[in-house]
Amino acid sequence: MKLPYYLMDVFTRDRLSGNPLAVVLKADGLSTARMQALAGEFNLSETVFVRSPEVARHNARLCIFTPTTELPFAGHPTIGASVLLGLTTRVSAVRLELEIGSITAVFERVDKRTGLARIGLPRLPERISDGPGAEEIAARLGLAPEQIGCGPIKPAQFSAGVPFYLVPVRDPAALRDIALQRRGWSETFPGKHGAVYAFTATPDERGNDYAARMFGAGLGIGEDAGTGAAAAALIGLLAEQAEMGDGHHNLKLRQGWEMGRPSLIELQVNIAGGKLQHGGIGGAAVVLAEGMIDLSE
Repeated sequence: MKLPYYLMDVFTRDRLSGNPLAVVLKADGLSTARMQALAGEFNLSETVFVRSPEVARHNARLCIFTPTTELPFAGHPTIGASVLLGLTTRVSAVRLELEIGSITAVFERVDKRTGLARIGLPRLPERISDGPGAEEIAARLGLAPEQIGCGPIKPAQFSAGVPFYLVPVRDPAALRDIALQRRGWSETFPGKHGAVYAFTATPDERGNDYAARMFGAGLGIGEDAGTGAAAAALIGLLAEQAEMGDGHHNLKLRQGWEMGRPSLIELQVNIAGGKLQHGGIGGAAVVLAEGMIDLSE
């Protein structure tokens, strides 16, 4: 069995930037265990396997894995796979099946190896719980308690398919100064993954409205350069607490700067009657390399 694969950088137009992704094509013959093993072999934050769709009018079915677990939804694999399929099939809309549901990605070609994709969230983000107290969070992030919180926004746990503890911090300096203290992490952030998305508003920065960092040891990830599923969860918290008002809001969020892997994630938020009606994420992706996996006997 030989399987073509591509390496891509997602949430960026620049190679060797953004969030790296492996996209494995023609993956119908792979078992879940084989896909998990290959994701561990690539050892990127996520690897996506492209399979034949169950519905004929769709373009593909995606299976998404971190090095240690399968995910029902993740943003950067979905955006990256959408761009690759758009580039190789020359379509403007890519219809995909995920474990969480079906989505349509709107695709725009930039050049022969670069494109843009935007998706509506297959599931609106839902509040799971309030976040831990400021002192407890601060102890895990190596910050002072007064650095937790950003304007009216308070910590909470949300999920748009994958749960994240969303932690607002005071300013970009606090975001930059995070120094994780692993002792007591699972007690402060209980759950299967214990993933934390720390973020802040960036009113003094041009080109983006928010900045974020994601820490996901329970997902087999240390720090992630661009996390679409966390940004999708963040839409729920912003709609609830950021006092944006009714209407359509286009926001940009930077991530990965502290890692030297700048990512830029687009957020679409539609609020009516004070409630979130629609959420979407988007961004660019660029092909870096391609190759062949050889699993022949």
